[in-house]
Formats: sequence, structure tokens, C-alpha cells
Amino acid sequence: MRTHIVWDWNGTLFHDMEAVLGASNAAFATIGVGPMTLQEYREQYEIPIPKFYQRLLGRMPSEAEWLRLDDAFHDRYHELSPACGLTEGARELLDGWRAAGHSQSLLSMYQHDRLLPVVDGFGLSGQFLRVDGRSGPAGGQKAEHLVRHLAALGEHTDGGHVDPARTVLIGDAADDALAALSAGAHAVLYTGGSHTREKLEPVGVPVVDTLAEAVELATRLVG
Repeated sequence: MRTHIVWDWNGTLFHDMEAVLGASNAAFATIGVGPMTLQEYREQYEIPIPKFYQRLLGRMPSEAEWLRLDDAFHDRYHELSPACGLTEGARELLDGWRAAGHSQSLLSMYQHDRLLPVVDGFGLSGQFLRVDGRSGPAGGQKAEHLVRHLAALGEHTDGGHVDPARTVLIGDAADDALAALSAGAHAVLYTGGSHTREKLEPVGVPVVDTLAEAVELATRLVG
């Protein structure tokens, strides 16, 4: 079996941190928290997201506050994200990986029905065996979604399954690595998204500054 890559979308293939920051600052305003710079955001952000808000507020948001935060974030993100593009070199890396005979899929915590048209708008849908976004409530962790994603990939492969041991998840958040490790897969973390290198390195998986490095490492990790 060849190596399979599960790509993260936001902050990894999709270079949307300016939109994320603008949307986050819009959400912060609903609970009286002042705006952050991008560096401040990347230093403090964590998943699950309610814990991030808990850090800012000094307490866990109430259910009503969480709903306001979530609505404000997604409304503003939906306005800002169309101006964002793919991460430099992403399209070429996807083309090259597929041309080399490897498989790849996309797993995001972005709302599924909003994710699909964005991916399709970049002409990328045909690159992936499967594209899965979040279908349940916001604020969760990626591990359970990855397990379902890997199981569902079996429908698209000749061998009937994708072996987690030959799978590498490439993402920009500590949660990506924790999800991969819990599923028996490998992970490579990219510093160009939601977390600083200092936040990523303690997770204990390889950390890289470019997606090209991530892809090269993916082949070496699986061997």
C-alpha cells in the first residue's frame, strides 16, 4: 500500500488566517474582549475552542455566550474568507502527490456544507478520495471525526480500507496531531496556520515551516 495523506483545510491548504483573525475579533467583541493581533491569536489559540474562550474570559462561556461567539465568528468568517487563497505551492503539491500514485483526502472542522463549495471553487474536489467537513456542533475535537473519516475512506479504495499506519495527517494545530496519534496514524504539523512553532513542538511530532517539507516528511515517516 502507498502512503495516504489526510489534509487539513483551514490554516493548512487554505491560507485563511487573516479571515480567522477578523472573525475571532468579531466574536470577542460579543463578550467584551478586545481585539488581538495575529501573533497574539496564534500564541493563545487552542482546541477545543471553548477552552480558548475560557482562557480569555477567565471562566467557561455560558451556553448563550457560546452561541453568540459561534454565530459572530462564522458570520464574519463567511464574509472575509472569499478573499483568501490557497497556501503557496499547495496546488502543485496536491497534483504531484496524486501523479506519484498516492492517495489523499481532506478532513476539516469547517462546516461541511460550506466547505464543499469552497474546495470545489478552487477546482480541487477531484484531488481527494473524500472531503469531509464538520456536520455536528462546533467546538469539538478532531479525533472522532478522523476515525469516521478513515473508516469511510474504505468505500473509495480497492483494498477496502486505508491503513492508519500508512496514513499521515498534515495540519496546523496540535489537535490535528492528537487526532492522528489516537487513530494510529502519523502527523506532521505546519507552522503557517493557527499555532506558533512554540505551541506545536511540545506535541512531539515533526513540525515544518512549509507544506513541501510536510509532504517530503510524509513519505519518510511511512517508509
